Amino acid sequence: MKLRGICIVAAAALALLGGASPAHAQATFKIPYPFQAADLKLPKGEYRFAQKDEGHLTLRQESTGKEFQVAFTKRLVQPSPPHDVPELVIDAVGDFVPSYTEYVTDYVLAEVWLPGGDGFLIHVIKGAHQSQTVKGQKVK
Repeated sequence: MKLRGICIVAAAALALLGGASPAHAQATFKIPYPFQAADLKLPKGEYRFAQKDEGHLTLRQESTGKEFQVAFTKRLVQPSPPHDVPELVIDAVGDFVPSYTEYVTDYVLAEVWLPGGDGFLIHVIKGAHQSQTVKGQKVK
C-alpha cells in the first residue's frame, strides 16, 4: 500500500515537471544611442531582453527597472553555425527633423537574437539604411 502511494506521488511530480514551461533565454545589451523598438522611443542605456510569450519580448531598462513589452512579427531560424553571443540588429536610418534643416539618424530595433534559440523579427526597413550589430551578454 505504501509503495503504491509513493508511485502515485512520484507520477504526479513527474507530470508537473513535464508540464512546466521552460525558462526563456535572457541577455543584457548596452545600447549606445536612443532607439526605437516597435512603437516605443527609448533612451540609450543597458537593457535586459527576454521572451515574454509567443508574441512579445520584455525589455527591462536596468537603470530604472522599467519594463516595456515589444511585439515581434515572426521568429527567425537560428543560422548555422548558431550565434555564440546574444545580438541585436539595429537599423540606422537617416531622417530630417521637422524643420528640414537638420539631418539626424534614427536607430530602429530590427532583430533580437537571444542565446540558445531562434531570433525575433521586430521591424523591417524597406528604404535605405545601414544595419549595425550590438553584442550582449547572457544572463544566468
